[in-house]
Amino acid sequence: MQGRFITIEGAEGAGKSTMAQRAGDWLEARGHRVIRTREPGGTDLAEKLRQILLDRRNDGLDGLAELLLMFAARAQHLAEVIRPALARGDTVLCDRFTDATWAYQGGGRGLPADAIGRLEQLVHGDLRPDLTLLLDLPVELGLRRASDRSASDRFESESLAFFERVRAAYRERAAGEPGRFAVIDAALPVEQVWAQVERALTERLAP
Repeated sequence: MQGRFITIEGAEGAGKSTMAQRAGDWLEARGHRVIRTREPGGTDLAEKLRQILLDRRNDGLDGLAELLLMFAARAQHLAEVIRPALARGDTVLCDRFTDATWAYQGGGRGLPADAIGRLEQLVHGDLRPDLTLLLDLPVELGLRRASDRSASDRFESESLAFFERVRAAYRERAAGEPGRFAVIDAALPVEQVWAQVERALTERLAP
């Protein structure tokens, strides 16, 4: 039996880590074998690429190089973790996936959609998440939360305009695929955010 593939998306400060932890616990309590992972990352190689991508010393990284590194990390992640887990019937819960590439490299960086689409088809073809939880909140609020949490990485150091484009791209994708996306109001207190996530999991993952 093919497993379920659930992704959690959103820009900085949206609370993805908190909701991923709660969602994983909720799924396990209901009998799912959950593989918790993240992008970029999830394998030894992909985690090394993550370090390169987030390191502020690499501010001069070309946009196309960034895009290729993202998909290189994703290809290894899919081969080593995601596809085997789904084939076993496990539930994969991933903090970000290709929607983030469309939002950050497409919306934020302005890279051509046809280039992203070709790489998407090459790396994972028709594989798509069964459910994508988009934690959406105003950009300024998210950045304020992120700055309170830790020192900023290479992406978190981008401009307000960059993150407005990222948010717009996420929302456009959600509007285009309402059957896959559940848009969560992440500006609310954490318990209210979780209530929305729990409701989406209950409704979308019903047998």
